[in-house]
Amino acid sequence: MPLRVIMSQEPNSGVDLQPIRLRIREKQRSYASYNLSPAQNDLLRAFFDLAQEFDSNEDFYRVCVAALFEFLGLHSRLYLFDKGQEKLILVCESQEGLPVKPVAAPAQVRLTCKSYESGQSLLVPIHRKPSPDREHGEQPVALQIMGVLEVYPLEKISRADRFFLRKYTNRIGYNLHNRLIAHENIRHLQFINNLVMDIEHNVITPNMYFKHLFNQLKSRIGEIDELEILLSGLKTAPAVSGTDCELAMAKMNDLRRGLLENYRELLEHHANYSLFLESLFRRDHFAQGRFVPRLRKCSIDREIVSLQLDHFLSRFGARGIVVERPQDMQAEELFLRVDVGLISQVYTNLFSNAVKYTGKIISRNGEPRKAVAYGRELLPDYFGPGKAAVKFNVFTTGEHLCEAEAKTVFTDGVRGERAKVESGTGHGLAFVKQVVEIHGGVAGYEATEEGNNFYFILPLSAPG
Repeated sequence: MPLRVIMSQEPNSGVDLQPIRLRIREKQRSYASYNLSPAQNDLLRAFFDLAQEFDSNEDFYRVCVAALFEFLGLHSRLYLFDKGQEKLILVCESQEGLPVKPVAAPAQVRLTCKSYESGQSLLVPIHRKPSPDREHGEQPVALQIMGVLEVYPLEKISRADRFFLRKYTNRIGYNLHNRLIAHENIRHLQFINNLVMDIEHNVITPNMYFKHLFNQLKSRIGEIDELEILLSGLKTAPAVSGTDCELAMAKMNDLRRGLLENYRELLEHHANYSLFLESLFRRDHFAQGRFVPRLRKCSIDREIVSLQLDHFLSRFGARGIVVERPQDMQAEELFLRVDVGLISQVYTNLFSNAVKYTGKIISRNGEPRKAVAYGRELLPDYFGPGKAAVKFNVFTTGEHLCEAEAKTVFTDGVRGERAKVESGTGHGLAFVKQVVEIHGGVAGYEATEEGNNFYFILPLSAPG
């Protein structure tokens, strides 16, 4: 006998829909009392349809102001509150569209919870979608209001229009609130994806160096076995000569020095690895969806550059690359407020690229040269009058990048033709650019007489 599903006919079967039904009835009564004109009703329908149709915020801004003119013949300007600048910014107007560059609102346009008149305009606040855990009255105005819609000319705005405009700006606020949350979530996900690449590039790959260090330790253990055999032979020998003892002592001293060097290298690599882990896995990064630097005053050369360079000296040596150290950085310490972990990874990426791509050239003196050099220079007024900067350079000898590569070298995933013979993801320089920019600086590339210079410029007084 086939199984039958019997639907309950009890009156309470739809009890979970009751709150929604009550809200729908409230809306029905509200809409009936609004007494909106056909044009106003058509405007709202068009607004809702177009708000779904256009994905970009810029197009949404255009819809907000254009719809008012097309349906009601009213011009308008849309201002939104910029948290970073802490002021209202014009984002679109019905006569000119989007401004070419950000324009601050005039003094008469201000954040307020109620509509008001100014000159020939009516200014209507755009309310944010209420927070579920806080009432509007408990929040500062800047948290309640997202912006202001300026509508003009005033003589064309009737009392019924004023009521409608309050409802219309509420719809703008709700839509904009949801859009901003959606865009913020997308940016958050993009940051997480990039952070995964940062972790792979700056943490997982360097972690493979531990394998090299463990292999060195394994070799030392083999030397201990050889020393044990030698000492066993001496123990059973009828007579032990001074030469045999000196040989055993020499092997023991070499082994001791080697183990101490292995210990030092493991300790330093572990400290560096831990620094990178801490700077990439901070809770603040994940919570805010962006790198949140922890700035502290430090000696750039002593606490960052020299320590990172030490990890690459053996690799430079293995490829026949000479390291040319600047005298100025060592003779005169420069202190800046930076995130030590993140800037350390900037230098790690630049030195790692130097290992891979430094080439041999014939210098201006007619001699072969294969070298990496680093240094710094002060740039007075670089960021404006009285705003000095410091340019940090990592130079390598070799062929110049072509013009196309030079323009895209800091783009994520982009690798030049010569880079394809080396392992890599094309992510390192994109990471460098991102970290430098959150410090208020700029990163760049320039061709020099005998090679390539990758640099980054930081304000002498870092933000924060």
